[in-house]
Amino acid sequence: MAEGTELVARIEELGGRLGEAKASINRRFIGQERVVDLVLASMLCGGHALLVGLPGLGKTRLVDTLSTVMGLKGNRIQFTPDLMPADILGSEVLETAADGSRAFRFIEGPVFCQLLMADEINRASPRTQSALLQAMQEREVTIAGQHRPLGRPFHVLATQNPIEQEGTYPLPEAQLDRFLVQVDVEYPTRATERDILVATTGAEEAEAHQVFSAQELIEAQGILRRMPVGDQVVEAILDLVRGCRPGEPEGRDLADSLSWGPGPRAAQALMLTVRARALLDGRLAPSVSDVAAMARPILTHRMALSFAARARGESLAGIIDRTAQRTLGLEAAA
Repeated sequence: MAEGTELVARIEELGGRLGEAKASINRRFIGQERVVDLVLASMLCGGHALLVGLPGLGKTRLVDTLSTVMGLKGNRIQFTPDLMPADILGSEVLETAADGSRAFRFIEGPVFCQLLMADEINRASPRTQSALLQAMQEREVTIAGQHRPLGRPFHVLATQNPIEQEGTYPLPEAQLDRFLVQVDVEYPTRATERDILVATTGAEEAEAHQVFSAQELIEAQGILRRMPVGDQVVEAILDLVRGCRPGEPEGRDLADSLSWGPGPRAAQALMLTVRARALLDGRLAPSVSDVAAMARPILTHRMALSFAARARGESLAGIIDRTAQRTLGLEAAA
């Protein structure tokens, strides 16, 4: 009983700190509360986020603000077709000492940080994109046969332009699956855009302040994993994920619409992110409505339309919405 009371107290305290963090972020990244919630949820879960949106919508500004608010050492990589793996990971250089002796010294690349912004990640070649695979999954890189750990915590926030595809290399499924959530950054509303104009074109701009430290974020990630998840929510996650697989009995009606569906990593991501959503909302445990709300961000990048479905004009969002309605009795959040 004492342990449960202590957990409730820590969850409530963490909820207050997260509210303060969101308020600090919103001073520089105005509006777009859902985008902020999804990115914070991915960090609370210890995962990575893929931000998909047109240029000029504030994706870079959001990542920079998060680095300040969460107290993390941040680096940015601008992905281009000529970027090489060594430009991300680092390399060994041969140095000559004053006595004439020579030795290799490793120079760390920008991946050695705690919050990495991979800007326009799909502009780099597959060889360079793959340099992030080990870093994103194992939080370490192997260079010249030596394992080198990355910062703790380590998060990748990657951006991608959904329209311009000339000169890009689509991310492979294995790398997409390593992103905990896909965050679609839309145009702001008229009222929000007005607030942005007023706040960012004056003599001074509002500044965000630090709310968390790296160690406090790691502790928050531990608290999140201790949050209870009811059997009803677990079954709802299984129903939704298995209902989106064309090869499963639960998803047999999608056999003509999907080439493939989400794997077990999607169910794991839902188990974590529904807790994060409840925590950000000030609740002690997630509900089935949280599963529906996280359906699109978790599943969209883990599924693929068949050729026939594309020809019919179907969309992954529509399929996820129908599946959520069928399996959960709720609409997925837009």
